[in-house]
Amino acid sequence: MYHGSSSYSSGRTAPRRPVEYGRTYVVRPKGRHQATIVWLHGLGDNGLSWSQLLESLPLPNIKWICPTAPTRPMAMLGGFPCTAWFDVVEIKEDGPDDVDGLDASAAHIANLLSSEPSDVKLGIGGFSMGAATALHSAACFAYGKYGNGSPYPINVSVIVSLSGWLPCSRTLKTKVESSQDAARRAASMPLLLCHGRGDGVVPYKLGERSAEILRISGFRNFIFKTFNTLEHYTVPEEMDDVCKWLTARLRLDGPRT
Repeated sequence: MYHGSSSYSSGRTAPRRPVEYGRTYVVRPKGRHQATIVWLHGLGDNGLSWSQLLESLPLPNIKWICPTAPTRPMAMLGGFPCTAWFDVVEIKEDGPDDVDGLDASAAHIANLLSSEPSDVKLGIGGFSMGAATALHSAACFAYGKYGNGSPYPINVSVIVSLSGWLPCSRTLKTKVESSQDAARRAASMPLLLCHGRGDGVVPYKLGERSAEILRISGFRNFIFKTFNTLEHYTVPEEMDDVCKWLTARLRLDGPRT
């Protein structure tokens, strides 16, 4: 099932040209609806491929929302247009951050979650660039604001990052330490980060460094899990760990036997 495209323009000053989001694929819960998770694909992909994988997981109490990113020119690909949650010049810790693009995608995700029932827990996860966007959303939730200063509107219960990295890492510690509420939210926010040592796209060292920056910045409730031979993709062993972690953290009903 999919929903049609929507557009969003970010920024408090002159807005950028609105971006068009592609199809959003929804996987309905097969059991009692206890949680809704927006899952974000990687560069050049779409929501369909991940929705098919997520539908096969033994998590009957989760509704999955799998949006498709806008098609935009990518600086790291010489301006070649492809689906992407934000622009990237180079995947590295001290590279420039597309804060406008990150904020626009984080706002789109929050909007997708905003109409969920009040008794349903909310989460955000993703792969690669989608994982980076999920971690940006975690930072916005802790800080209580987007990167541009606008209020962040939803309460997030879990974040999952597979083969990702932390954008805007240079400013995270300052934002978390800006208020007691931000520090409290960061300290209690459950995050699962998984990364393969063989990753040739998002280097393992960058994933490891992202976890360290989260820790230094006051995020205490996270796991960084290493997969020794994993490259830049996912494997059943990793998804099994995701299922177990989500079931425990969200206190989901067990699958029927």
